[in-house]
Amino acid sequence: MRIKTDFLIIGSGLAGLSMAIKASVYGTVTIVTKAGLNDSNTVYAQGGIAAVITPEDNFENHIKDTLVAGAGVCDEDVVRKVVSHAPDLINELIEWGANFDKTESGSYDLNKEGGHSEHRILHHKDNTGYEIQRALVEKIHAHPDITVLENHFSIDLITQHHTGEVVKRHHSDTWCFGAYVFDRETKETKTILSKLTFLATGGAGNLYSNTTNPVTSTGDGIAMMYRAKGIVDNMEFVQFHPTSLYNPDEKPAYLITEAMRGFGAVLKTVDGKEFMQKYDERECLAPRDIVARAIDNEIKSRGDDYVLLDCSHLDKDKLVAHFPNIYKKCLSLNIDITKDPIPVVPAAHYMCGGVKVDTNARTSIKHLYAAGETANTGLHGANRLASNSLMEALVYADWAVADALKLVDKIEINDSIPDWNDKGTSHPEEMVLITQSLKEVQQIMSVYVGIVRSEVRLKRAYDRLWIIYNETEELYKKTKLSLPLCELRNIINVAYLVIKHAYSRKKSIGLHYMS
Repeated sequence: MRIKTDFLIIGSGLAGLSMAIKASVYGTVTIVTKAGLNDSNTVYAQGGIAAVITPEDNFENHIKDTLVAGAGVCDEDVVRKVVSHAPDLINELIEWGANFDKTESGSYDLNKEGGHSEHRILHHKDNTGYEIQRALVEKIHAHPDITVLENHFSIDLITQHHTGEVVKRHHSDTWCFGAYVFDRETKETKTILSKLTFLATGGAGNLYSNTTNPVTSTGDGIAMMYRAKGIVDNMEFVQFHPTSLYNPDEKPAYLITEAMRGFGAVLKTVDGKEFMQKYDERECLAPRDIVARAIDNEIKSRGDDYVLLDCSHLDKDKLVAHFPNIYKKCLSLNIDITKDPIPVVPAAHYMCGGVKVDTNARTSIKHLYAAGETANTGLHGANRLASNSLMEALVYADWAVADALKLVDKIEINDSIPDWNDKGTSHPEEMVLITQSLKEVQQIMSVYVGIVRSEVRLKRAYDRLWIIYNETEELYKKTKLSLPLCELRNIINVAYLVIKHAYSRKKSIGLHYMS
């Protein structure tokens, strides 16, 4: 089956859906998402979205906070442009129907999180991402020119490689013509041809055994870009959220938002002693990389399984009102956060690197854009400042569509692309080969390429991964497509990039910490 569309958007989080809404005014839009419209990282964003919206705050403060968190690796020009562009797009998001909490006086109830010098986090209780996604999905469903293909998995970007033309790695003349997409229900592989393609596939938290990301976060867009010989950068900077709920049998790990520490919650060891003062003068409100390493060090040096986040000294009614979902979740595990400390551990949370883009969201491949967690914009540098990700997704989605509109009428859809060919393949004899390989990759990354790394660990990770890579590629060549096999292949590609980039950066900086 062949589908033609003006704009192909791969992914259904904040970046993808906001691009779809804006692009739909100028042509046909097709959204491809491998699960449902509501299965995205955006839904899991508890804390909020950062922006300067009060007279007490200013752009320079937000810029400085972002640069400090990014440990000198941010692109300052990008930071300035994103921070100054964000407030207008926040207002647009509100016009689209997103609701943010307000005080009794009618002003926005702004949170303060680690690394921020001011209260500037707009939120909706402790499920901000869910509220934003709700508003966007309603607009998508109401739009007649947007086609949504749920349960469709994007296998590969279509470039000259699929026409038989030889293209050198990172060659500036590589073009994107759409994507091959696997229908999970019919098992058919569709050829979707587009004038312009947008990658918004989210992150890759499932590289690790413990992650706050949904099971869909397998680095698909980054892996597709790598296989298409496009530029991927800064993959060594994997952010671990300091505080996920310690509940080993639960996947994904339940996030305990950083806003709780901004609200006054305190980190303690299991015997009730505060420890953050040993690591940073900002204590519990230090940036995430510092807090995550501190917790990791306390757990390993003491031999504990977790540390504690104590809220018992805070106003009970205000605590429950601000964090109703966390309160209910913990209560279901017999933890009353108004009385009992919450057991927490770091978990893989956000990919600061990704597909390299400019300030038009253009990638190194022509007619291909990227936004959201998939993209490496230069905003986050070596460590993302809390709640800057939703802001970044909004801004780059806006810039991507604005640039695409200059091109869409000048591009002809390439109808000479061959359809997917799976002749000679058969169904896998044993799915256990795929599931076991996934567990092995996650274990390799968790043990050797986690919060603390070393050259010895990275070398061992590479050697182990190389064996699994060869086994998986051999299986891929002779096996009919399935979601688990494609996701495993993507995770292996992204794991390789993280290891390679980590090994290349010898000095510790931000999220990349070499022992």
